[in-house]
Amino acid sequence: MGNSALKAHLETAQKTGVFQLTGKGLTEFPEDLQKLTSNLRTIDLSNNKMEILPPLIGKFSFLKSLALNNNRLTALPEELCKLKKLESLHLNGNHLRQLPAAFGQLSALKTLSLSGNQLRTVPTQLCGLRHLDVVDLSKNQIQNVPDTVGELQAIELNLNQNQISQISVQISHCPRLKVLRLEENCLELSMLPQSILSDSQISLLAVEGNLFEIKKLRELEGYDKYMERFTATKKKFA
Repeated sequence: MGNSALKAHLETAQKTGVFQLTGKGLTEFPEDLQKLTSNLRTIDLSNNKMEILPPLIGKFSFLKSLALNNNRLTALPEELCKLKKLESLHLNGNHLRQLPAAFGQLSALKTLSLSGNQLRTVPTQLCGLRHLDVVDLSKNQIQNVPDTVGELQAIELNLNQNQISQISVQISHCPRLKVLRLEENCLELSMLPQSILSDSQISLLAVEGNLFEIKKLRELEGYDKYMERFTATKKKFA
């Protein structure tokens, strides 16, 4: 991409607060964006070929939305965790194996998409995020859901298309969890905590494509309680 084209994008971004440059084959984060650290509210660099997100990302202190879907990122810099106003972070289709240790400092985060990465567990850092609404961890390599998940504040958790065979009973203690997606995993019916049905806030449980027939789920104790929540929620949105 020529310098003049980038310059035009930068000029627009200065006025609008939005810098969007997708599908341009970028191999690195445009350094010229540094001039706009106080202007930018949104950065979208999806569908490029970036392998590294530089530490300077931490300087965009007014950033609310960052999208880096379908790049080649293998890690995220700790500096990312300085973005106190960041509300939405989309990192689908990268090569991430873990999140920075300080990720829990992204205190404004509401939406987090990490579909199609190489995570092996539900990152414990997510449990410190008080405003989290939607977490998408689908299409990773997660095998079990740990006890710490009970502190997750999310309303929706998507774990579709992983390799999950074990789920901590603590998941039924999630205070705000309404939607739990577990489609296409490796769950036996005996490994699904019954408390999800009988004693949780969950009103939509998606478990198609596991190692049991859905009709068997209906025979479990607590299924009627789950159906009450499911129906009540449906009525609310009808």
